[in-house]
Amino acid sequence: MKEERGIAQGVVREKVVLVGVERPGDERTVEPLLNELRRLAETAGAVVVDEIVQKRARLSSATFVGKGKAEEIGKRAATFGAGAILFNDDLSPAQSRNLEKAVGRRVVDRSELILDIFALRARSREARVQVELAQYEYLRPRLKRMWTHLERMEGGTGGGSSRIGTRGPGEKQLEVDRRLVARRIQDLKEELEHLDRQHRTRARAREGYFRVSLVGYTNAGKSSLLRALTGAEAFVEDRLFATLDTQTRAWVLPGNKRLFLSDTVGFIRRLPHHLVASFRATLSETLEADLLLHVVDASHPDAEIQKRAVEEVLREIGAGDLPCLLVLNKVDEVKDRISLEVLRRGARDEVVVSALTGEGLDALGQRVQRAAEKFHEVAEIRVDAGDGRTLAWLASRGTVLEEAYEDSVVRVRVRLSRGDRSRLQETPEGTFRIAGKG
Repeated sequence: MKEERGIAQGVVREKVVLVGVERPGDERTVEPLLNELRRLAETAGAVVVDEIVQKRARLSSATFVGKGKAEEIGKRAATFGAGAILFNDDLSPAQSRNLEKAVGRRVVDRSELILDIFALRARSREARVQVELAQYEYLRPRLKRMWTHLERMEGGTGGGSSRIGTRGPGEKQLEVDRRLVARRIQDLKEELEHLDRQHRTRARAREGYFRVSLVGYTNAGKSSLLRALTGAEAFVEDRLFATLDTQTRAWVLPGNKRLFLSDTVGFIRRLPHHLVASFRATLSETLEADLLLHVVDASHPDAEIQKRAVEEVLREIGAGDLPCLLVLNKVDEVKDRISLEVLRRGARDEVVVSALTGEGLDALGQRVQRAAEKFHEVAEIRVDAGDGRTLAWLASRGTVLEEAYEDSVVRVRVRLSRGDRSRLQETPEGTFRIAGKG
């Protein structure tokens, strides 16, 4: 049987077998979960040649699946020429080692697969550092397995290897020990702190503006929505985790009122804990937002489950109590209107849109504008009539409600953010002017 080749010339796509375990009390059957695992495998560059499901009341502490099932997995993998077995659950280090002996193939669990995809998709220095840190945190309790794992690594993070689970940090030393790994983890954390300080410096330039953050399940259409709302270029691709880095664009609402809209990494069910911890710097854009737009693919059969998965991650990173508007996207693809109504009834505040057709985008803008108005406070500012710079700044940064001329002074009643209000300095004459460059 010939290996299938990818789009890039000479890149061999590895054949893999998917394994899922269905347990009593599972929210859904294992089929939807395997569909997601298949998409993850394809995103990682693999070719799925077989899928295996086992129903178990209790998991084996030694091999996760039963001994007989492990032998069956090995035989079917050999039949199809698969190089790796992908599990839809997280495995303990002992389970991974025992399974690899039983099936005679590499075994990759769900967390390792997702980390592998992040390594493949990382582009910026910040994303690469965050992924590498998460990988080392994942590998630390698996150091005994790591020796042979590292022998198979080709290139570094995001390198040219097409083998699932081999796009690791790129460490070549087979005799690396816990002390060296701990030191590397510490170095990466320090670099992330430095990158985070740079991020906060850039964020200060947006202080005083209303900030909105798009959050949602991976491939819910957040980047498409960012582009549709702002008219600016944004990276859009129909793949899981297409965007790892924060994309921030200016969004101008009616009345020439500007705010900032950010899109960051998408979430997924059972997102690896180490990945969430490492990406806190990137996710800080979400924590700093004045409003979250929770984007849900309303056409997806598991929309409700995906919605709850995102809410769980938001709580985990400390953003669960932030003001949030549910945005039901891809309404143009919805065939079952009943499920759409169920999603709408379960929401405290929602709007239905299509980033592709533009349906509902005006209504979304109006809802965000109302939220932005609550973010500002009304102040009465006296400005020298000849100070056109301050008057123009007030008009651009706030909503002017009333202007009255009194001799050489203009009394302006304006709705401003608290941050912008603090930038106005009082003159000896009792008027105010904008401080700094404006």
